[in-house]
Amino acid sequence: MLNRLVKLLKGQPAGRDIPDALWQATLADYPFLAQLPDSQRNALRTLSGRFLAQKEFHGAQGLVITDAIAVAIAAQACLPVLQLGLDWYDDFVGIVVHPGQMLARREQTDEAGVVHRYSEVLAGEAMEGGPVTLSWQDVASAGDLAGHGYNVVIHEFVHKIDMRDGTPDGCPPLPSRAARGIWHDTMQAAYDGFREKVTIAERFGGEPTWLDPYGATAPAEFFAVACEAYFVNRSRFNEDFPALTPLFDRFFRTDQPPALG
Repeated sequence: MLNRLVKLLKGQPAGRDIPDALWQATLADYPFLAQLPDSQRNALRTLSGRFLAQKEFHGAQGLVITDAIAVAIAAQACLPVLQLGLDWYDDFVGIVVHPGQMLARREQTDEAGVVHRYSEVLAGEAMEGGPVTLSWQDVASAGDLAGHGYNVVIHEFVHKIDMRDGTPDGCPPLPSRAARGIWHDTMQAAYDGFREKVTIAERFGGEPTWLDPYGATAPAEFFAVACEAYFVNRSRFNEDFPALTPLFDRFFRTDQPPALG
């Protein structure tokens, strides 16, 4: 069970690996992890163990958090920070896992002061300064859905990265104004082009986009949706967004040795 694994990892020196049988089963379930180069795959295993020792998992609606569930989430969550380090996730501890998708009640006040209440079906949610919530049904299907560029864990944890400098806006913390300018210009051009394709598909019967059209709802969602595809199906992502691949490479440092901090 999860408690036994977490206690084991907490009680060992830094760098202790997840048990081999459990890790190999995770790789089998999520081939996009198995396809990583050996050095990155080994580093991901170690980083995932550290992640498990730092975070607390909670099952909702009767879901029992097994070691397999926890390791699957940890490995996918650590993929975006493999070269950046776990400090990027130090603003929260809790991860809440539901058996399936959730129904969230929303309330929004428009410019006229009218309050609108509605419900929204969610596969996951990242709270600023708070926990991450995930649908296990969606997490479990991530291996099969990698061909479509879909991954709910990466989506929500990229939101966490985006939130480190405030409300998510599609631009993560960057070291300089020049870097932010390059990021904004590159992302905005890609976002505008993607929104146009989604509009043509939805309103005029055009070809559906490969990337999830949910990315057209806001720059922050476009960043998260784009990162899903970048990490689980890089070759196809590069076909549709060749300008974003080198931008993400620089930020996520995918051409550098993994950081295990």
